[in-house]
Amino acid sequence: MLVRLLYVSQPVGPITTTMTTLILEKSDTYNKKENITGVLCQGSGLWLQVLEGERAQVNLLYSRIMADKNHRNVELLSMEEISHRRFGKWSMALVYLSKDDPMVQMAHPEFDPYKASAKDAFFILDELLKTGTPILNTAS
Repeated sequence: MLVRLLYVSQPVGPITTTMTTLILEKSDTYNKKENITGVLCQGSGLWLQVLEGERAQVNLLYSRIMADKNHRNVELLSMEEISHRRFGKWSMALVYLSKDDPMVQMAHPEFDPYKASAKDAFFILDELLKTGTPILNTAS
């Protein structure tokens, strides 16, 4: 059974290029092995991530994320059964969120993923993917 999970968290320390590179390398290797796809949005002191795959594998990965000392305030926004993947072409894509991003500033300056509905968070995510340039790792 395929599922899609959406969560938000905050990094324990500052988000650095080194940290981001390590996250992408680890997730690319692990996700390809476990057939997990998704997207990670980072910036403004938070991570917003979608994971897609078989329920057992996604649950296991989410459990690891919740236990990871690099994350705090991990909150599940949505988990749903799906018939097809929305982000199936990427083992993990990275999109940077910025306070200066026109999408965030002009259209949704009030957006707070901790208070948003899953529907609103997915809407913002889709808009960021349309207007931004994700750094991609392709799924195999």
